[in-house]
Amino acid sequence: MWLFFYPHLLFPRLFFILRPCFPSKAAANVKGFLIPRNIFSKKNYFFSFRFHITSSIQKPNFALYFATITKKHNLMKKHNFNAGPAVLPASVLEKAAQAVQDINGIGLSLLEISHRSPEFSAIMDKTVQLVRDLMHVDEGYEVLFLTGGASSQFFMVPLNLLGPDEKACYIDSGAWSSKAIKETGRYGKLEVIASSKPDGYTHIPKNYSIPTDAKYLHFTSNNTIYGTQFHAFPETAVPLVADMSSDIMSRPVDVRPFGLIYAGAQKNIGPAGTTLVIVRKDMLGTFERDIPSMLDYRNHASNNSLYNTAPVFPIFVSMLTLQWIQDLGGLEAMEQRNRAKQELLYREIDSNPLFKGRCVPEDRSWMNVTFEVTRPELEGDFLKACKDAGIEGIKGHRSAGGFRASLYNALPQESVQVLVDVMRHFSAINQ
Repeated sequence: MWLFFYPHLLFPRLFFILRPCFPSKAAANVKGFLIPRNIFSKKNYFFSFRFHITSSIQKPNFALYFATITKKHNLMKKHNFNAGPAVLPASVLEKAAQAVQDINGIGLSLLEISHRSPEFSAIMDKTVQLVRDLMHVDEGYEVLFLTGGASSQFFMVPLNLLGPDEKACYIDSGAWSSKAIKETGRYGKLEVIASSKPDGYTHIPKNYSIPTDAKYLHFTSNNTIYGTQFHAFPETAVPLVADMSSDIMSRPVDVRPFGLIYAGAQKNIGPAGTTLVIVRKDMLGTFERDIPSMLDYRNHASNNSLYNTAPVFPIFVSMLTLQWIQDLGGLEAMEQRNRAKQELLYREIDSNPLFKGRCVPEDRSWMNVTFEVTRPELEGDFLKACKDAGIEGIKGHRSAGGFRASLYNALPQESVQVLVDVMRHFSAINQ
């Protein structure tokens, strides 16, 4: 006989069922055994339960059944255009979820293993090697995975590379390069040789001279907020330093002109929590400065990025993502994939009278497409239309307004087509 209790009147997501349990001999020695079961699914809710057997063969006990009622996830396909943290490949998410339960079958979660364990040492070594293989980074460079985000590199770069009497040149092409400029003057001489700020950062600065006595030239290769990108890098004998946070691994890059490349992981490499730094060895230790140990690239390099506790999970997911890129054909394949996506979206922006781009065409970003509606009163309606179609993260940055579609590596072209279809339909009903 079943006895039903209804605490869902007080706790709507939980109810209990209690019945006598007469165990068989086979179950006589089973104690504390949890058995999950799905009962049924109806409309927008899942019903599931598990029961706990505490028994002996001498007498029946009671088995407490507890069932949870949870609302189904929205089964509509989501199209993730977030600017970062951003979309990750589905296969990467599946493997990462499995590793959180048990990494390599050792009986421990990835989140539980030591950063100095053989398992994580192998993960770190493979992640570094994947960076070297994908970007053709030779042994003249250190490949580091650090913490603090790309924003910490705004001060770590001059702290490590710029002596107090040396000069660094910067190109100001957006909010992030502006923040990097702000930090640099603390450690040496600074010269901003070009800026597109007077034009609202709608283009990449051009027609500038690069002083030959500069220690390095810093620029931001892709501007996430305003949607511009360097499609050709400055040509100079001065070592280049680049913040590639939002277009790293999206296209082939010749690293040889670079003294240092840095990038937050949360766009094309993995989740937030680690930062890739590729630094030429001969750029380090060229002047005397008392650098705090945690901020000295040399300490991290000599310890294989394990000078302190490394961000184990972000590095592991980065390894999976880099492997995904390699399996698809490397950076050449990513470039082809990204070319097709940006051409599809920009073609619609340019041909649809209800929309317009925000940047000069020759400097448009392949990663972050920024645009506006030509009738501002329809902005809210367009956002709703996107939401109804499962499109997430399309609203522009709070400092720029409008719309921004981030087309990172893992975003499928199918999602871009959905956005284009929404734009066409929205334009048709608002003529």
